[in-house]
Amino acid sequence: MNFEGLNKTAFNATVHCLTGCAIGEILGMIISTALKWGSVASVAISIILAFAFGYALSIYSLLKSGLNLKPAFTTALAADTVSIAVMEISDNAFILIIPGAIHAGLNTGLFWISLIVSLIVAFLAAFQVNRYLISKGKGHALAHKHHHHDH
Repeated sequence: MNFEGLNKTAFNATVHCLTGCAIGEILGMIISTALKWGSVASVAISIILAFAFGYALSIYSLLKSGLNLKPAFTTALAADTVSIAVMEISDNAFILIIPGAIHAGLNTGLFWISLIVSLIVAFLAAFQVNRYLISKGKGHALAHKHHHHDH
């Protein structure tokens, strides 16, 4: 894969991963904030939901490309686990180091700005990891070979 193709594939993989992670993160933060949960519970539900939505989007995409459920599930695990983990570590660490961000209300700029910036940080970290893994035929490269088009 040439440099441009590698960057494009890594970018697409990272956007795909970010979509699932962002849905899970935002939903987790909304739930934990609305229920006034502490930092640990807030981070835990966000991570669980980010992995759930990240894997679900990959499995759905692989099922659409013709894979059966079991190979789609195992391919999604192999393709996305490292990327989602890097995103979750990056964005949760960022949220935790911004004073008051983890406990900011849903109606505050601090909550939304911190969340948006944390997802950008997570994207930048995961892009580098995805690019490396794809260059070695691992990570999203495992899922990419099942798709009939570039997405």
